[in-house]
Amino acid sequence: MKTFYAEEQTKHDPKMFLSSGAPQPNPEKPERIARLLEGAKAAGSEIVRPRDHGLKPIATVHTPEYLEFLQNIFLRWQRIEGASEEVIPNIHPLARTGRYPASAVGRAGYHMADTACPISADTWGSACWSAWSAVEAAEAVLAGARHTYALCRPPGHHAFADVAGGFCFLNNSAIAAQHLLKSSKRVAILDIDLHHGNGTQGIFYGRSDVLTVSLHADPVRFYPFFWGNADERGEGLGLGYNYNLPLPRKTADAGFLEALEAANRRIEAYAPDALVVALGLDAFEGDPFGGLSVSTQGFARIAEAISGLGLPTVIIQEGGYLCDALADNLTSFLTGFRH
Repeated sequence: MKTFYAEEQTKHDPKMFLSSGAPQPNPEKPERIARLLEGAKAAGSEIVRPRDHGLKPIATVHTPEYLEFLQNIFLRWQRIEGASEEVIPNIHPLARTGRYPASAVGRAGYHMADTACPISADTWGSACWSAWSAVEAAEAVLAGARHTYALCRPPGHHAFADVAGGFCFLNNSAIAAQHLLKSSKRVAILDIDLHHGNGTQGIFYGRSDVLTVSLHADPVRFYPFFWGNADERGEGLGLGYNYNLPLPRKTADAGFLEALEAANRRIEAYAPDALVVALGLDAFEGDPFGGLSVSTQGFARIAEAISGLGLPTVIIQEGGYLCDALADNLTSFLTGFRH
């Protein structure tokens, strides 16, 4: 299995985020890449640099208004007297109506869901190379590869079509799925991150050509709080094409695998041509976020269950934060997937 990754993804280096109102060091650090590369290499994966695919594949998912914001907001922010070093919103609209703010502060609040995705001078470039890694992995599957892995950082599944959030700016999993639709009539996205993929759900919520399935910690007391409940089934043409499986806190291997069986049955019933796996290693029992309790060996069993679907698959890296087992968890998953 090939791994697609560009070194420019390390340049985005956010300094802080707010957790329960307190400033904390941002856990989405460039060091994650070094650990994940170590894990991919230990699984025997060949590391391949993606090409610059331009804006077109990104713009199939994200609005031009939002992409213009991401490209320009840092420079505009620097012109504000006394502004923070990174773009961090301090106001959010209660309702996002047709009115669009002219000020940089207003646009930051409009396009950023929370304080976990600060924007620096290097954020846009890193996010683009992350997305292009996803596109290149999808291209390889379109060319005949059975399985590919995109080491995407920053991650993407909390990004909506025009909103950043939860460390995410461009929705790499959605971009990969949309790219696969070039030759596939139906694509499924299976998100196994600790946190619900609210951005991915939002992008496809009214569509039937992409089935979205997510296993995650129950959001009743966990990020992203407002999305990820079992009764969110889609709307309009997409009604019945979104499937959430919220799990009790500290769910371990057996409970996760039981929910995964239900997820796989739904995917099989959809009969997709290709699959995108939004891989969150933060479901690990030792991850700093501490929401679920999957073991290192459990990731191999999860991979075996997913690969049993027999679908051409693009694996997109989402969460998974700094801990001693991060590399081993990826090795376990990628090794389990290829058998």
